Amino acid sequence: MSDNDILNEADSGGTGVRLAELGSEMRTSFLEYSMSVIVSRALPDVRDGLKPVHRRILYAMHDSGILPTRPHAKSARTVGDVIGKYHPHGDSAVYDTMVRLAQDFSMRVPLVDGHGNFGSIDGDSAAAMRYTEARLAKPAMELLRDLDKETVDWQPNYDESLQEPVVLPARFPNLLVNGSNGIAVGMATNIPPHNLGEAIDATCLMLDNPDVTVDELMQVIPGPDFPTGGLIMGRKGIKDAYETGRGSLTVRSRHKIIESKTGKKSIVITEIPYQVNRTNLMKKIGELVRDKKLPEISNVHDGADRNSPVDIIIDLKSNAIPQVVLNKLYKHTQLQVGFGVINLALVDGVPRTLSLREMLRHYILHQEDVIVRRTRFDLRKAEERAHILEGLLIALDNIDEVIKIIRGSQTDREASERLQERFNLSEAQTAAILEMRLRRLTGLERHKLEDELAELKEKIAYYKRILSDESLVREVIKEELLEIKGRFNTPRRTTLCGEAEDIDVEDLIADEEVAVTVTKAGYVKRIPVSAYRQQKRGGKGMQGVNLKENDFVEHLFVASTHSYMLFFSTAGKVYRLKVYEIPEASRHARGTAIVNLLPLVKGESIAAVIATKDFPEDEYLMFGTEQGMVKKTSMNLYDRTRRDGLIAINLKEDDQLIAVRRVKSGEDVIMVSSAGKAIKWNEGEVRSMGRDTMGVRGMTVPANTKVLGLEIARPDTDLLVITENGYGKRTPVSEYPSHHRGGQGVFTIVMTAKKGNLSAMKVVAESDELMIISESGIIIRTKAADVSELGRATQGVRVMNVANKDKVTAVAISTEDD
Repeated sequence: MSDNDILNEADSGGTGVRLAELGSEMRTSFLEYSMSVIVSRALPDVRDGLKPVHRRILYAMHDSGILPTRPHAKSARTVGDVIGKYHPHGDSAVYDTMVRLAQDFSMRVPLVDGHGNFGSIDGDSAAAMRYTEARLAKPAMELLRDLDKETVDWQPNYDESLQEPVVLPARFPNLLVNGSNGIAVGMATNIPPHNLGEAIDATCLMLDNPDVTVDELMQVIPGPDFPTGGLIMGRKGIKDAYETGRGSLTVRSRHKIIESKTGKKSIVITEIPYQVNRTNLMKKIGELVRDKKLPEISNVHDGADRNSPVDIIIDLKSNAIPQVVLNKLYKHTQLQVGFGVINLALVDGVPRTLSLREMLRHYILHQEDVIVRRTRFDLRKAEERAHILEGLLIALDNIDEVIKIIRGSQTDREASERLQERFNLSEAQTAAILEMRLRRLTGLERHKLEDELAELKEKIAYYKRILSDESLVREVIKEELLEIKGRFNTPRRTTLCGEAEDIDVEDLIADEEVAVTVTKAGYVKRIPVSAYRQQKRGGKGMQGVNLKENDFVEHLFVASTHSYMLFFSTAGKVYRLKVYEIPEASRHARGTAIVNLLPLVKGESIAAVIATKDFPEDEYLMFGTEQGMVKKTSMNLYDRTRRDGLIAINLKEDDQLIAVRRVKSGEDVIMVSSAGKAIKWNEGEVRSMGRDTMGVRGMTVPANTKVLGLEIARPDTDLLVITENGYGKRTPVSEYPSHHRGGQGVFTIVMTAKKGNLSAMKVVAESDELMIISESGIIIRTKAADVSELGRATQGVRVMNVANKDKVTAVAISTEDD
């Protein structure tokens, strides 16, 4: 038996089995399901801006007489009516939809007037439907207005026992005013709400000029207006959405900054972005504070009350900058969100992405249809009534004869026929005459009938003019829209601002000199230079850093907060930070572990730091290693950042980087070894090389000695050297002869056991201020001029009193005009 025979047998046997190809059946079934979801559930109609469930809730309440002028009715009653009559779906889905229609933080113009707990912006659920009550809100009556005047088409309900409207008359552009969001199959809609008055003004503008441009429309409807207020950053996304139907908006919260009597500042969030859950937002901020991602915040608490239902109060620490904290909050929380606009709606049952002009045009076409159909209905009713009145007036003019005919007739039918024949009346007129009461025979009643007829004739003429003149139809629409605007318009809540740009943190931080210290154990901090007081030569200094046991300060330097910091490690790598990114600490604080700021590997420490605001190609960095190798590289090769650092210099296995200095063409370089020798040579001795190179020999050092440092020997400067026990001196760099690179150099200080080995060197000017630090963390600040200027072959003088078992480890310069 063939497949066709089997198919025919199965179909004709009355068994209810139908054979079908699986792929084809799946395609057909899924397509039918998709279209059902798209048309009957998820997408709004462009004409009234409502999905079927919204429309059915409003109509059911209207049909049951639960109007704004009547008492609230139990929500369960309305939900039952909707489910039983029009919408055979779950009761919770219908009730949730009804709740949203009543929420003033969800709807720009609520369509349901709720009584009881209808949820909150904190995400609280509404009370059960048996507890809450609701009725239609006044604006909803404008969506239903003229529904009884044959203005829209009707369709049977799901069991064909009742009729329901296909669409509501929607006397204001609800799709724009309240927006819509929904997920269908393979498509979604997300239309933002707008201000009622602005949406009506835009409609009127298009009524006056159908060719109006988007730019002209945006003069009256500049952008969405969310019920929760907030700020929309930038107008490009709005214009994209209005022109193409798709756009991306950035929505921010609204805030104010208050200052307490003690000077501490707080950020008060007064409005949050649309559809953001306030409780979840507060939890997220709390988590960020707890995880130390927002260390500037000291406390977050709920400031909401009856007058300010949204307020979130964020208390800041005394040194926090509010704009910087806000910028971080925008980045990490829903205080700033994106709103993706998708203006997708049903046009004649087909989903379409619509521009603002298309949305308004379709709405206006719907209103024209509503007005024409309403006018035809009113015209028909007016003509029917005028026809009756004419018959009544004829009867009054001939009342004696009419009474005689009626009294002489055996039946109503006979009286009707005789009256029609005698006075040329219609059946409807004779029926009205036969039902006329005796009081109509008074002169006053006759006058009323004549006035009513005259008024009806004026209306009939007016209705006919409307039906014959499209411009008059548009004028009627405009007048009625403006009347609705006058009754229900509210001020705009959402503010339109400039483009959202990350706040430049640098602009918010004072440009000041700070001292930065790096300890051997890897702790770094910055502190204003003013925190260290000046002392005379020979002073004991003051405690600068509280250090862990066996730790000591290895690097001390001074820089502007706005400079870039290039951290060069002993392993020959370079890392980049801004100075203000280094945490500020008190004079006694240990600081922050540098591994929390830089991705250093085990055994790697910071050897040198360069502060710079730019990276000129004609300036170079001169590198010096412990074994005397040197390298010169253009600064512009370091104007880049990589998370795990860049290679700055290649090193031999047993060598490490000790110094990096900026050098210009023609300058002299001076290197000093721990053996007390110094060598000076011109930077031209070293050609420029790339980053990933080893360099050449700069100074030869004997075994058990090392190079202490490398400096630029500028004219009219002195070479400052300090021994481990605090003895030092200044010697003019001009006293050092120029050599070729690679030599051992000449003595720069007479070495003795009392003074210890040479510990530190710097090239200084007489106006410089020196900051000298010992291994135990003692810091002294003194003028360079207070250190004696002596010749090369001298022992030096005491510069710092160093305690037993302590020794000088570093020196840095603070220049007056730097």
